[in-house]
Amino acid sequence: MAEDPVETNPMNYRVAFENERVRVLEYTDSPGHKTTEHSHPDSVMVTVNGFRRRISSEGKSMDVELPAAVARWLPAQRHSGENIGETDTHTFFVELKESPLPTNDEAEHLGPRDS
Repeated sequence: MAEDPVETNPMNYRVAFENERVRVLEYTDSPGHKTTEHSHPDSVMVTVNGFRRRISSEGKSMDVELPAAVARWLPAQRHSGENIGETDTHTFFVELKESPLPTNDEAEHLGPRDS
């Protein structure tokens, strides 16, 4: 992926899990912190705590405030972010990869797996 956030902002993003279908990133920062520009594919963002951020891209910006424990769709995008609140940011991104239809073998395994 171009401008991988784990490479552009390694102090804030870490890979928590990855397989051929998804990559899960954990993100943390403190008030006042700004990220460098990076990209995300289509993702689901799950907040651990509530936070306020300014998201910027191509000269445009928007402020967002998210409560704790919500899941939100994040369409593929390139942006930078800034923690404009008074709390740390802690969130997970479940980045989607191309997903084939399950095979009969995969359908036989129910429940969570390690990979």
